[in-house]
Amino acid sequence: MSNLWNLSHVQAKRDVLIAGETIPAMFWNAAAQRGPQVWMRQKQLGIWRSWSWEQTAQAVREIGHGLLHLGFAPGDTASILSNTLVEWVLADLAVLCAGGVSNGIYPTDAASQVLYLCEDSSTSVLFVEDDEQLDKALEVRAGLPRLKTIVVFDMKGLRALDDPGIISLAQLRELGRAHLAGHADALAQRSAQCQPQDLAILVYTSGTTGKPKGAVRRFGVGQVLGFAAFMERVALKRSDRHLCVCPLYHSTGLGFAAMSLMVGGAVVIEPEFEPMRFLRAIERERVTTTALVPTMLHRLMALDPAVIRGHATRSLRVMMCGGAQLPAPLAARTLGAFGDVLYNFYGATETGLVTVATPDDLRALPGTIGRALHGVSVRLLDDAGAAVATGEVGELYARSSMLVEGYHGDEAATRSSLRDGHFSVGDLATVDADGRYMIVGRRRDMVITGGVNVYPAEVEAILDAHPAVAQSAVIGVADDEWGERLRAFVVLREPDAVEARARAQELKQWCRARASGAKVPREWAFVGGLPSNPTGKVLKRELADWTGDVVAV
Repeated sequence: MSNLWNLSHVQAKRDVLIAGETIPAMFWNAAAQRGPQVWMRQKQLGIWRSWSWEQTAQAVREIGHGLLHLGFAPGDTASILSNTLVEWVLADLAVLCAGGVSNGIYPTDAASQVLYLCEDSSTSVLFVEDDEQLDKALEVRAGLPRLKTIVVFDMKGLRALDDPGIISLAQLRELGRAHLAGHADALAQRSAQCQPQDLAILVYTSGTTGKPKGAVRRFGVGQVLGFAAFMERVALKRSDRHLCVCPLYHSTGLGFAAMSLMVGGAVVIEPEFEPMRFLRAIERERVTTTALVPTMLHRLMALDPAVIRGHATRSLRVMMCGGAQLPAPLAARTLGAFGDVLYNFYGATETGLVTVATPDDLRALPGTIGRALHGVSVRLLDDAGAAVATGEVGELYARSSMLVEGYHGDEAATRSSLRDGHFSVGDLATVDADGRYMIVGRRRDMVITGGVNVYPAEVEAILDAHPAVAQSAVIGVADDEWGERLRAFVVLREPDAVEARARAQELKQWCRARASGAKVPREWAFVGGLPSNPTGKVLKRELADWTGDVVAV
């Protein structure tokens, strides 16, 4: 077995890892070792599909050779416009084995956004999920001459079959089989020639405040070391069955599925998160690990506690949460419902995994992102670049083996995010005497009202603790007297029989009893839900354009 697949060896020998090992090498070694072992399951059209390592290896070999037949060269980029599907994993592995760069795209993105991402990443091959996505892909191709081939995972219609630039995944595999017959295993040779510094994925930032930036992540030993450091804090096992409910085009879904692969576990894919399906999947598949974003946890914990207790979830021993701030009340409710299984991690597209909070950490300091992982350097700095004292707010900078090499084609943005080799995405945090970090907000979200700095996340945590509140978001709006004033958007747990002004007064008093006057919202909007991107981050730029009813109290 490859040394990189032996977790104990990774932990004990982290300084003597074989630098030449790559993701393709790890994949082929695992497939050779595990052969008929099933590692992935997914339900499609009412039928469960199971994939063994040998079936996966054969599919990756055929897709990869199909790409070689099409002239796909080392360093070329293939983008994947799809939801969470087994085919997504097959395409991603094939691209990496062919020495290419993989770029996942939100399937809900508009054609103009997809065009921007494909153009920025120099995409030459675009994988799409089905015929429904094809119109969007054709619009992208019309504006991007370098896009030569569109591959459709599941082509239901026949209208595109006479277009030489559009083929189905089945046709690509046929091309691959023919290419394989005439060129021995050229994909294996291409994989063997790849060096860690040659392989990469482009992970675009969520773009909650502007155009997404592509972070270039190389697949060298540093990525494996980062995973190993995480697994020292959160024990993953070969016997694990991981439930993947986060989309694979986002780091949370892909990263934790990959870690499950690294230890030899199995992955069960649910293409969409729905609380009852989630509980049934844990019960049916005897799931042991899963990863969620806080928005999913909000929906899960909105269920009647009796419903959760009515499902057999005792197999679950690790529930990872990240991607956005975890409110303290939500953490407490989750621990109460599922027991000591919740782990809150902090990381970013640009930094990789930085900290992890164990269940003990969350019980001691609800909402904490925990302590820095082994090998990770974290600094909290003020505007002048000086370290802040314990308990004071500073901008969080991190350095680790998982740090991206920078933003694709944007050296200025890369330079502005770095201080002494440490990278920041603008999050503000504090650290206590025990080394536990707490995110208090983002620099760009900070509100200055009457000369006082207010971090919306702190106000949101107070509001979320109110028994009638399911979720909240706080922003600053322009104010002639105070510079900015706080406006709170509140999602209530149940349809409210209380008049809006009376409810606003109640919540205002709730905040006033727990925070200084500057942190008490002066305007209130009661909404059915908060706008968010596919990974659950609230889009505050959309809230800034709110034209609905606002109650001023």
